[in-house]
Amino acid sequence: MVSSSDSTVQIARRGLMLVISSPSGAGKSTIARTLLDRDKNISLSVSVTTRARRQSEIDGIHYHFISKREFERLRETESLLEWAEVHGNFYGTPREPVETAMGEGRDMLFDIDWQGAEQLQDKMKADVVSIFILPPTMTELQSRLHRRAEDTEDVIQTRLLNSRSEIEHWRDYDYVILNDDLQAAFDAVEAIVKAERVRRDRRHGMFDFVRSLLQEEPSLPTHL
Repeated sequence: MVSSSDSTVQIARRGLMLVISSPSGAGKSTIARTLLDRDKNISLSVSVTTRARRQSEIDGIHYHFISKREFERLRETESLLEWAEVHGNFYGTPREPVETAMGEGRDMLFDIDWQGAEQLQDKMKADVVSIFILPPTMTELQSRLHRRAEDTEDVIQTRLLNSRSEIEHWRDYDYVILNDDLQAAFDAVEAIVKAERVRRDRRHGMFDFVRSLLQEEPSLPTHL
């Protein structure tokens, strides 16, 4: 479908699945929030999780907090696009809202770990754009986790331990960004989104546009 006005032509496209992953504290959530604030065509895919809610989190906004039994029911009925166990808790992506948004040309943002990203790549590779965020140093990563002040010291040490195995998966992503400067890292993510939106295989409306373009008869100058 192609729509136009006096100054713009809008070409229908399929939404993309933007996956942003990083070890805890590397900055993916901050980058994701900024992107959602600035780009109204991107919606956050709200995951379900069995972990306890943090004080700063709102149910239905940051996650859907559910019981382990409910999570198992969703998994068994194939109602999850992906799921993973992270730090002893389960996380997953509900299928229905993602498929609806994609079909309407809206982009979905996934703030998930490498396990979930791998499953999405396996199931919907053509739709996925994956980005991995790296910290500048492990020392800085540890400092960020302490500054966040949302986890106990035991949890922070567990996250640091797991971060090393998580970073090993950087090769599996389409893009890798070093977050030594938050603004520069965000600018890189934003540039990736803009480029991926105009890829030929995502813009199914381009077929109708080119067909009508070639059928168009140019008007002759009025002064001839």
